[in-house]
Amino acid sequence: MIKQFLNKLGISPSGFAGGIHPDMRKWTEQSPIQTCPLPSLLVIPMKQHIGHICSPLVGIGERVLRGQKIAKAEGYLSVPVHAPTSGTVIKIEEHAIPHPSGMGLQSIFIEPDGLDERDTSLAPMPDWQAQDVGALRERVRMCGIAGLGGATFPTFIKLVHDQKNPIETVILNGIECEPFLTNDHRLMVEHQDEVLHGMRIIMHMVHAQHGIIAIEDNKPDAIAAMQHAVNALDGTHNIRVLAMPTRYPQGSEKQLIEAITGKQVPAGKLPMHVGVLCQNIATTRAIYEAVTLGYPLTERVVTISGDAVPERGNMRVRLGTSMRFVYEQCGLTDFSGIQLLHGGPMMGERLRHPDIPVVKSSTGLLALQQELFKEAHPVEEPCIRCGHCSQACPIQLTPNLLADYSRNEQLEKAQDYHLFDCIECGACSYVCPSHIPLVHYFRFAKGQVAQVRREQQFAEASRQRSALREARIAREKEEKAAKRRKVRAKQTPVASADDATPQTSVKD
Repeated sequence: MIKQFLNKLGISPSGFAGGIHPDMRKWTEQSPIQTCPLPSLLVIPMKQHIGHICSPLVGIGERVLRGQKIAKAEGYLSVPVHAPTSGTVIKIEEHAIPHPSGMGLQSIFIEPDGLDERDTSLAPMPDWQAQDVGALRERVRMCGIAGLGGATFPTFIKLVHDQKNPIETVILNGIECEPFLTNDHRLMVEHQDEVLHGMRIIMHMVHAQHGIIAIEDNKPDAIAAMQHAVNALDGTHNIRVLAMPTRYPQGSEKQLIEAITGKQVPAGKLPMHVGVLCQNIATTRAIYEAVTLGYPLTERVVTISGDAVPERGNMRVRLGTSMRFVYEQCGLTDFSGIQLLHGGPMMGERLRHPDIPVVKSSTGLLALQQELFKEAHPVEEPCIRCGHCSQACPIQLTPNLLADYSRNEQLEKAQDYHLFDCIECGACSYVCPSHIPLVHYFRFAKGQVAQVRREQQFAEASRQRSALREARIAREKEEKAAKRRKVRAKQTPVASADDATPQTSVKD
């Protein structure tokens, strides 16, 4: 009740458990969004979302237009991929993607022609209020929109009007609590009307009655810009801006919902089960462009920062652009002794080299000198059981015990301690005085559990195939035996009536 009362006053109690206050280093918060030039080559991976990999629709030598669908979605948990510019497909082969392992994925290589001609097959929907919500949802799917906050979950799946779980409130997540990252911040400052327009489209699609734009109080210019946009509305949309105390990981979906509404999303459930839908700033603007302009997702705003970057900033980058090319636009050309991170320093991924394409999950490209990187990743020491990790955990787990079980591959015990409830925010690792990379152990254990489950599924599938084969062989044997019995029955002579008469002897 107290939280709800404070929310009505526009004051957030920030009531989620745990959390930390890292050095934010928002060095690019006042850097306007610049446009990155087109590179000489674009490499577009066939999977830039959580779910199934896409299948190419184009061939080598084919000319494509910007926004043209070049790979189709396979399965429900998938969205298509589009050409970032006009040009020619020169090859389709495996290429490295943003992943710590350096793994590759089938990708389409496009050589831009410099014309940047756009495909116009998707008509704009300026009258979206009159459109069927199913058509709007299909538009979001066809435009390849996935969560641009880093999770890349196909957005159309969340935009469902479910009568069993009606959405009462749409929360626009303007928290951006990861250190260094400022791309959402700049979108709210420079494109506030488009962001708000996208939010109204989302509220219309899910039939929500209330909208909240949540922004941490370390972004006063973003708060002012979004408030100005809300004030310009006619007052019938029931949308308000809510300033939140700065605290990491408040941008995590479940923590933000708890901080604003006081509702806790149960383990294994979704925000829709408590009547809430959360959406990222960049994703919301992409929805605006998809619906009102008919533009598929072909670019995103990326923060380029770190102490090794001479000219830090925020750039609008075409998907498929080499990270090396992006860094070069910011003055970084020598990568010797530099540590590269994809995303933020808390939840991002280390990159082995810069020759990797920008994808939908590329919120930030960080380049850190060895000294700063070692400061953040010192040598691991034994756990002293201080309990700081448990106090910082926003999920209220016991990270030290969970790490022990994960390190020793005691996977069942790790799952008993709610391994998969961990959101990998890194708060526990940040506060650990022994510098234990706790999240690394959790990711390792999750990967091991996933591998065991895949092996079990494969074994079960093999067992089922074997059982079906044995049943088929038994059935075929029975059918053959039945045929033999039928043939024998036809070939066996039938005894005559005379033969059946018993013989009697005549006595003299």
